[in-house]
Amino acid sequence: MIETWTIPVRPISGKAPRKVYVYLPRQAEEDPDARFPVLYMFDGHNVFFDEDATYGKSWGMKEYLEGTDTGLIVVAVDCDHRPPNGRLSEYSPFSFRDSEFGSVVGRGKLFMDWLTETLKPIIDRKYPTLPEREFTWIAGSSMGGLMSLYAVTAYNQVFSRAAALSPSVWLVRGKMLPLLRKIELSPGTVIYMDYGSREMDNHLGMMRCFTNTASILTEKGAFVTSRIVPNGDHCEECWEEQIPIFMQILFYDRE
Repeated sequence: MIETWTIPVRPISGKAPRKVYVYLPRQAEEDPDARFPVLYMFDGHNVFFDEDATYGKSWGMKEYLEGTDTGLIVVAVDCDHRPPNGRLSEYSPFSFRDSEFGSVVGRGKLFMDWLTETLKPIIDRKYPTLPEREFTWIAGSSMGGLMSLYAVTAYNQVFSRAAALSPSVWLVRGKMLPLLRKIELSPGTVIYMDYGSREMDNHLGMMRCFTNTASILTEKGAFVTSRIVPNGDHCEECWEEQIPIFMQILFYDRE
């Protein structure tokens, strides 16, 4: 079951309503005492429904979760669609200048402060969550992948696990990598990150940036799974194909 409602992201867009999608597992209806981990996701419009997706193709998360009967709550928040660079600004932890996008003001910290201080308490009050850090995860792709890495490190007291698909670290590598070198991670931090092999030639230094990011996180004590997806592309169809892989990693536990 998916519920949708709106809420303003006041630090960024004032009173303008923003759509929130909340997936509730079957078990939540059958057992009122059951409690579940929560996966927060970026680009909520692309997560569940093709008709809402930017390019007409979603991740198909609903079909995967229902098909596998996964006991997980998924909270997916729509992005800032305002031109010219609303999404880029909201999903970048740092300001940057790029030949394609021009000057972009990074508002990623504002968004994450809102998500952790405003949205998460609402979700924990309204739904049968396991609110502790151990059971609070985050995922996204492209700029959402960058934000997932930022969230699980800079907000490590809130999130213990993250899936960062095709993370756009290369855009802000001069600031993101130094941040990762400075942060301290709590035990039990789990991170999945990938790139498609066909993406690697899109921008100079992507392979080096990807491997440096994985290396720094590993040195910080995170349990990192990094991979190059064979013939992988920068698109929802490819990211959907990675769901079984990163979900296994998010749920993996060995006593």
